[in-house]
Amino acid sequence: MLAPAVLFFQLTTFELALLLFGVVIGATALGVFLGHRVRHLSESLKEPFGVLQAALLGVVGLILAFGLSLAVGRYEDRRTAIVDETNTIGTTWLRAQTLKEPQRSRSLERLLDYTETDIRFSEVVPGSDEALAAIAQEEDRQRQLWNLAGQALDQAPQASAPRLYVETLNEMIDAQNTRVSALNNRVPDAVLVLEVVGAALALGLLAAYLAIVGRGLVAVFLASVLVAFLLFVTFDLDRPTRGLITVPDQVLKDELAAMKESPAYDP
Repeated sequence: MLAPAVLFFQLTTFELALLLFGVVIGATALGVFLGHRVRHLSESLKEPFGVLQAALLGVVGLILAFGLSLAVGRYEDRRTAIVDETNTIGTTWLRAQTLKEPQRSRSLERLLDYTETDIRFSEVVPGSDEALAAIAQEEDRQRQLWNLAGQALDQAPQASAPRLYVETLNEMIDAQNTRVSALNNRVPDAVLVLEVVGAALALGLLAAYLAIVGRGLVAVFLASVLVAFLLFVTFDLDRPTRGLITVPDQVLKDELAAMKESPAYDP
């Protein structure tokens, strides 16, 4: 059986929205129904229901804010990771041009292929077969590039160009590992489940209380839609390569386009 966060992550955008809005609005409707059923007990239930739903709403508000902050933080980390990796690829590409042949041409060719694979990786679902295949291909290109860098050092052990190239190549490999880790770093399961269950319970109790006192039912349904939308945004931020809010990879595509132009240094 899939863990809750994995289940949420594998849903399509439509299925995710349908689930969240259905649970939250359904709980609100159930609260209205139960409130109407026990309205004849309003004198004895009104005060305890009011205190309970007010306290629960405050707690759920904190949980929703906490979950959203976690999702936004991870989204920003992913955006930063792709920019950092692009910068290291660009620097590696420039320094590879200073190597002697045949390592120069072979390294440039593999760097182009590496960047194209990196773009494919940014457009597939993290953890999927396509993502694992892209990572395996990138790691293969990294080994090839490192082997060529070692050959360049053997040929010119005192030269500065191969040493500078090895340094930035190592940074590029580290940046790729950081980016893969950032894409797979999602909001913890417990937080996602607690947000959904807590929001549904709080709105259900609020709806029941308002049904008992006989006012504000339209407002509580509007509130449930707003909370469901907030949950959807939180979940969508945690799905970096699909949904309505994705991590942009245009900077990586721009770098690839620049790499396909004539090299800045062509001895």
